[in-house]
Amino acid sequence: MTEQHGRDGLKSQERRRFFEISTKYGFTAAVVAGAAGALFSSEAAAQSAKEEKDRQRAAEHSMTMATAYILGASRSYPIMQLDFKENIQNATNGKVYVKLAPGGQLGAGGALAQKVQNGTIQAAQHSLSNFAPFAPIVDLINLPYFCGANQKFVNLVNSAAWKSEVDPQVEAKGFKPLWYVVIDPRVVAVRKGGKGPIKTPADLAGIKFRVPGSKMLQQYYRMIGANPTPVAWGETPSAIKQGVADALDPAVGALYVFGFKDILSWVTFSQAVPDSQVYSCNLEWFNALPGDVKEGIIFASEITAQQNLAKVPAARNYAMAEMRKGGVQFYSPSASELDEWTKTGGYQRAEWDTFKKELSGSLGTFSKLENAANTKGRLYVHDA
Repeated sequence: MTEQHGRDGLKSQERRRFFEISTKYGFTAAVVAGAAGALFSSEAAAQSAKEEKDRQRAAEHSMTMATAYILGASRSYPIMQLDFKENIQNATNGKVYVKLAPGGQLGAGGALAQKVQNGTIQAAQHSLSNFAPFAPIVDLINLPYFCGANQKFVNLVNSAAWKSEVDPQVEAKGFKPLWYVVIDPRVVAVRKGGKGPIKTPADLAGIKFRVPGSKMLQQYYRMIGANPTPVAWGETPSAIKQGVADALDPAVGALYVFGFKDILSWVTFSQAVPDSQVYSCNLEWFNALPGDVKEGIIFASEITAQQNLAKVPAARNYAMAEMRKGGVQFYSPSASELDEWTKTGGYQRAEWDTFKKELSGSLGTFSKLENAANTKGRLYVHDA
């Protein structure tokens, strides 16, 4: 039996066992048992299930929390969903029981944001850009080189300026932002058979670059010389394989999680825009909670946010190591090369002034946020 067949066989056994435990004890109990490595021990699985039932029975409040990512994704994409569940339950002294809905079973992206807003579920993970339809100011994070580096992003979203200018607009639409998730900056990832490494914008001439629906990202890739090619996310792997698009830009962890390691050749850490996420909560549900429970959820959010920051370099290195097995190579531009990227497409250029005014309301407000992004606070995170 080959090593690959062995791995596939083990995964099939794990899936079967997961469904058995889920049928017998419930989905969340199976999730917890799997995370604890207890799927193949009937005694351990039963103990995990009992602990979950005891927690659920003792809790005064139930909190369904949905994500787009499978359990275990945090190894390469630090979304921290199991940690957040555990922290909320412990920080509220067991008064809140968190029912996880991972892996997109309740939807992903904007669909989850919508469900949080209308109260269908209590909380969810989604990209920060998914707040933009509700509070356009949030889309400022997509201004190239405004807060692309991890540390600048952390500075920004934890600043007094962000909390006074941005969070109230998000809350006015029915959301309570719990914590902002650092993943890593978006990259320039080139398909196998394409040219690479991409060192400067000049190397992008003629390259068909897969872009999402963001007008800002489309403008950025035009400015740096690429040919923006809108492709739906679900169609992107086949588009890259077939040469419909030559390159794409998610963070390394996302590229690994979504199975791109065997169809890419080079990845460049251009650090233009953060591939960031947020956990949001339904504001009406949150505000109706007792004061001590609200404080517990906020404290749990702070704890998990700091765990996330510590996890970022480990997750990146795991994703890179696994992608190297598929033949992917990585390139970090020099300081002078990064300067070329910034000069060619950065937010300081006049082409971005309309976006700054429309999204922030005024250049004065934008200036406050710009200063916040460039002012280091108490939190540290490693940059690629």
